Amino acid sequence: MHDFEPRSSVIRLRARLARRLTWWAIGGVAVVLATGLLVLVVAAACAARAWLAIESGQPVETVMWVGAMLVMALAAVGLLNALSTGVPVAEGVRLPRAVAPDLFALLDELAAQTAVAPVHVVRITGEINAAVMQRPALNLVGPLRTELLVGLPLVHSVSPEQFAAVLAHEFGHLAAQRRGRDGWSAHVRAWWARILNAVIDDEAGDGRWLDRAAERYFLDMQRLARMEEFEADAVAARLVGAELVGETLVELSRKAHFLEHDYWPRVQALRSSDAGSRVRPFREMGHGVLAGYAQAAATCADVVEGVRDRRHDLHPTPRRRLRALRVACRQFQLPLPQGAGSAAERFFAGLVPTLAWVFDREWCECSRSPRHPMLGPEQVASVQGFVARR
Repeated sequence: MHDFEPRSSVIRLRARLARRLTWWAIGGVAVVLATGLLVLVVAAACAARAWLAIESGQPVETVMWVGAMLVMALAAVGLLNALSTGVPVAEGVRLPRAVAPDLFALLDELAAQTAVAPVHVVRITGEINAAVMQRPALNLVGPLRTELLVGLPLVHSVSPEQFAAVLAHEFGHLAAQRRGRDGWSAHVRAWWARILNAVIDDEAGDGRWLDRAAERYFLDMQRLARMEEFEADAVAARLVGAELVGETLVELSRKAHFLEHDYWPRVQALRSSDAGSRVRPFREMGHGVLAGYAQAAATCADVVEGVRDRRHDLHPTPRRRLRALRVACRQFQLPLPQGAGSAAERFFAGLVPTLAWVFDREWCECSRSPRHPMLGPEQVASVQGFVARR
């Protein structure tokens, strides 16, 4: 067993939990589908009785059956519509292989090292995050296709080596948890979670009973997600080294803190105080992270060790992940050396202006609202205070 591989008992526990949640998800989807079809049949029967009442000249019975038909039809549409939430909408800008050959070469190398199928689609998003997702080729049927989501702020925040560590972690999910039927199992579990959310959101009146019924499933899904993060970190450690994985985790945590608590509030405040200003946050993000983070690094020094475990967070805290990797946060100096530049310069050199233009346009539309999607309530308050001081 590799030094950084989770204990075999933990891997077996993760597999058992995944199987149990998958069977719950399959049963839940089947119940929703069967109930929706049954209610639809009842609605059709009510329509037939209403038609007979019309032919018999019974207006009162006609109104009763038509009302019952409408109630049943609406319930059936609601249940069947909840099933359509199983396939998430594609996000981000699709990146053709021809325009980023170095990136796809790295992806192909990682796929070969982990013995998984190559990534089918790469999409660039506006978040400081990376993720792999799998969906059927024909939405609900067909072979699973793997998509990689890479945030433009992320590639501005890490070096090429650190970016490789991020990708190694994502391929760790594919290698350890998404092979063959396990990929379909993960898809069904996520599908059932989205169905539960849709049903809870549409629940009329007091839906607390449904919240309580779903809470155990969501808590177990959270437990599974955290175990999977540790396992993916172990795969990444075997591919690129535990020290680089830990360094990347620290750097991303601090850069995310800087963007959320410093960069975006200042950009939004400038936009709010001067509506005519030509603020282009994504276009200037590379320079902003390089210059602004160096000044704010002291305020970010304890952000990793100060993060507390939040109940509904799907990721373990950085401190716990570093402990599992057997590296210490304090061994990384601030700011970390950038070496040959950022991953954006290495893999997206000719694409950054175009990608930034796309996300800047989206940001301009969002910034018309007093609350930017990347800002939480605390950051909105700081923006308002900043504007008031000006």
